[in-house]
Amino acid sequence: MRILLNEEIPVSIWKDFINLNPYGSPFQTAEYFNFYNSVPGQSAIAIAIFKNDQITALSVVTLQKECGIKSYFSKRAIIYGGPLVVDDGNGTSLNILLSEINKIIKGKAIYAETRNFFNYERYIPLFKNAGWMYQPYLNYQLYFNNSEDIWNKFNTNRKRQIKKALKCGVISREAQSKEEVEAYYFVLKNLYKKRIRKPLPGKKFFIELFNRQLAKIFLIHYKNRIIGGIVCPVFSKKAIYEFYVCGLDQEYKEASPSVMATYAAIEYACLNGISYFDFMGAGKPDDNYGVRDFKSKFGGNIVEFGRFKKILEPNLYNLGSAVMKAKARIKK
Repeated sequence: MRILLNEEIPVSIWKDFINLNPYGSPFQTAEYFNFYNSVPGQSAIAIAIFKNDQITALSVVTLQKECGIKSYFSKRAIIYGGPLVVDDGNGTSLNILLSEINKIIKGKAIYAETRNFFNYERYIPLFKNAGWMYQPYLNYQLYFNNSEDIWNKFNTNRKRQIKKALKCGVISREAQSKEEVEAYYFVLKNLYKKRIRKPLPGKKFFIELFNRQLAKIFLIHYKNRIIGGIVCPVFSKKAIYEFYVCGLDQEYKEASPSVMATYAAIEYACLNGISYFDFMGAGKPDDNYGVRDFKSKFGGNIVEFGRFKKILEPNLYNLGSAVMKAKARIKK
């Protein structure tokens, strides 16, 4: 077996492997690898295991950190969707891949985490042997056939909010310019600063997504203002993902901008033959997570695909966790 990194991986073989792999997602593509290496505070490493000139395992590991002094204890390695593997019976390819990931991220991250979009249960022993622990984590996935089908899945309150917003004159459409993306980012940044208090990429991250056409960005317009929106990577006709969503829900209750942003993405998926909408996370099962309640009202299936985590620098990890918990208490 051979290990190829980054630009060593033939793009055509890379593309074919992802399109045919049942665990494929846009986050493991060469396009997203290049994107992550184009914006400040972000980078990525691509690792492919080859056997007989064919890929048997692949992962795009994104390396992220905050600016300034926070970068010291915020360095993290995130694998969106989890690694891609061809099941070879004994797990050889995944073992080699995990070993290579462990070597590459050492010194570059405080912790590493896979954010699984599919059921990786059968691979838990292999991850455990490589020093990764499994953590339960929920998600919602919404499958549909047509517009009537998705409407019937929404709960009564969700339908009422959408009808009211449309009656009030709310309009949703794709971002048309860099300036519109910047207006969306202003809303998103304020939300993260005041309520969510978690790391958020800089403005250039979202502008580059728009410029490279790597995600659909649906914006909510109301009274000549952008009051919300959603960023959704799309993977062929298979899936669309809720990457970042926001809305001025308190200021414009009658417009329900966060609801309308999510609805715009779901409607686009349905009209364009995309199989399902992935909400990209609904919290830990035992946590009281308000976002889970919001997502549940769209009628998706709740799944528990979990996450794998590897803590590389325990002292810095514990420090960073303590800071995040302190921020959460201040928020309350």
